[in-house]
Amino acid sequence: MASVKDVEQVADDLESLVGEMRQELKNGQDFAKLVGIADQISERADSAAQTFSSVNEALMSRLGEITGSGGKKSSGSQSREKSQASSS
Repeated sequence: MASVKDVEQVADDLESLVGEMRQELKNGQDFAKLVGIADQISERADSAAQTFSSVNEALMSRLGEITGSGGKKSSGSQSREKSQASSS
């Protein structure tokens, strides 16, 4: 699974690409090159979004397991209490 460190690397890549884009806008204004840089930025940003989404899904799934198993324990406790009450 992707991690926050991976997103940090993507952010560094994005920063570098934005720097390239700024340099090209100031100096060259080669629109084909600007399109290529913009495409790379878009791909990296999508990668960061996917990573955050994956991490969020994993965390939410784990939280669901924890809260779900907590609920099962209490319902199991309730079942034991009911059976103890009916046997007395």
